[in-house]
Amino acid sequence: MDKDSLKRRTKEFAKGVIKFCRKLPNNREGRLIGDQIFRSGTSVAANYRSACRSRSKAEFISRLSVVEEEADETLFWFEIIKEMNNSKDAMLDYLMEENDELVAIFVSSIKTAKKAKK
Repeated sequence: MDKDSLKRRTKEFAKGVIKFCRKLPNNREGRLIGDQIFRSGTSVAANYRSACRSRSKAEFISRLSVVEEEADETLFWFEIIKEMNNSKDAMLDYLMEENDELVAIFVSSIKTAKKAKK
């Protein structure tokens, strides 16, 4: 997947996260978890764009590592919601699957960049 395609894909993921957060209940739990998901899920796209503007391989690896961390945190919060709520939510399932794929892409990209750096 090329850089521009991944930029679009992470942006679509961020938009999906925003739509999902809008559906969360307006209670303490929904607001707190929603805030966490909103921050980490949307920062995946923002930080990936930042990584694409890196001036060196080391900076790219560092910034991409932040993207991986944010995506992993988002997945954690999605898992919490899924485990606490027994209902089936197609949007949550889709976002979790997309999140898994994005994490795999970023992990692979970091490994490739580290090998190329040597």
